[in-house]
Amino acid sequence: MTCPDKPGQLINWFICSLCVPRVRKLWSSRRPRTRRNLLLGTACAIYLGFLVSQVGRASLQHGHAAEKGPHRSRDPAEASFPEIPLDGTLAPPESQGNGSTLQPNVVYITLRSKRSKPANIRGTVKPKRRKKHAVASAAPGQEALVGPSLQAADAVAPGYAQGANLAKMGERAWRLVRGPGVRARGPDFLQPSSRESNIRIYSESAPSWLSKDDIRRMRLLADSTVAGLRPVSSKSGARLLVLEGGAPGAVLRCGPSPCGLLKQPLDMSEVFAFHLDRILGLNRTLPSVSRKAEFIQDGRPCPIILWDASLSPASNDTHSSVKLTWGTYQQLLKQKCWQNGRVPKPESGCTEIHHHEWSKMALFDFLLQIYNRLDTNCCGFRPRKEDACVQNGLRPKCDNQGSAALAHIIQRKHDPRHLVFVDNKGFFDRSEDNLNFKLLEGIKEFPASAVSVLKSQHLRQKLLQSLFLDKVYWESQGGRQGIEKLIDVIEHRAKILITYINAHGAKVLPMNE
Repeated sequence: MTCPDKPGQLINWFICSLCVPRVRKLWSSRRPRTRRNLLLGTACAIYLGFLVSQVGRASLQHGHAAEKGPHRSRDPAEASFPEIPLDGTLAPPESQGNGSTLQPNVVYITLRSKRSKPANIRGTVKPKRRKKHAVASAAPGQEALVGPSLQAADAVAPGYAQGANLAKMGERAWRLVRGPGVRARGPDFLQPSSRESNIRIYSESAPSWLSKDDIRRMRLLADSTVAGLRPVSSKSGARLLVLEGGAPGAVLRCGPSPCGLLKQPLDMSEVFAFHLDRILGLNRTLPSVSRKAEFIQDGRPCPIILWDASLSPASNDTHSSVKLTWGTYQQLLKQKCWQNGRVPKPESGCTEIHHHEWSKMALFDFLLQIYNRLDTNCCGFRPRKEDACVQNGLRPKCDNQGSAALAHIIQRKHDPRHLVFVDNKGFFDRSEDNLNFKLLEGIKEFPASAVSVLKSQHLRQKLLQSLFLDKVYWESQGGRQGIEKLIDVIEHRAKILITYINAHGAKVLPMNE
């Protein structure tokens, strides 16, 4: 017999235990049935009848509830925690030894472990697209902030705000444009429509080492419509792309219209060189992007470098604005021209180029193993048959290195103190035992900003983040796996350069004059 657990049941059980024996004794004993006994027996009988009716009613209600339970009733745990789905993620109730189960008063939730993800580079995760029912217009007077040559680039640059206008500009598909120097052959100049810029920025802002002008010019080169194609008097086979964006009715030529220097697919390292230059804080290269089109090299990606009309005129033989030989260059390094604001003496033979510019060029050229500026005769390494010095027969001239001419030494007309690094084709397949250390001869100081980046552990991350912006270049190199191999080469050369600096006692100085 189970003990009742409610107050009402306890009272009923107590009364029944008193009444039932008394009634049985009344009717079975031979005592006279007095009035008191009759009243007490009658009261007990009435009470027993009342209990029987209550039990019958409770059993009837329980039967109805069992029939309607699946439709109306809810589990207590489900009612208490309606927001938790009972789909198997909750642990079952504990069972007793006799096979019965206890209803738990605690809900058990099985927590799933987080999925492991590869390391994310900031700004390289594409956000979900949302439908836009309206395109925000530019602020009044915004068109006056930029020239017409740059507005064409901004028109197809989603996600980048010009000046203080934070609204995203509209997008425009490429279209067929005919002009002087263009062979109108129908689909050749019909670019594929693209709703996104080939310069992709998914974070709130571009990397800090790229300025707003850099991003704007990169999008100009990558996305603007090609209005003309002109050859350039150069042995490299480069051509000029005249980009749409000049004044209406103007002649399609470089100056009134923006232009880009189109190079061969083998010169794709120019794009890597541009990003490396910005990360190291040198800021001496011209913006460069990758671009592909059906009328360019059968659709293969090619590098395009911004055509800068402010560069000083260069000679046809050395492509330099300043004529220098290797011997003269070594003398300039000893004079330390214009360092610390000192004006050089007339008899020193100094040029207008600041002494620190040679240190920046030497560091940059060593990392990429660019030899066509300081070592045109390939005297500091073992060249290949396809190298320009071997093709032009310059290798035998290494016996008289002092008279070897430097090439591609370029300044700007309005800024002769600083160099502009052009023709930055690098070589990633040069082995460690064949590195060109001749590029570092005579250099006693190196830029502190660049050396600090090389010593830090962030060079790889910055290069990945920066090169990811150029969609065409990223894909042409095989994605992240291919880019990582190029960065491996640069990191290894950076360690060799740091060892060289320490071994030769070279100074590391701030060069942000």
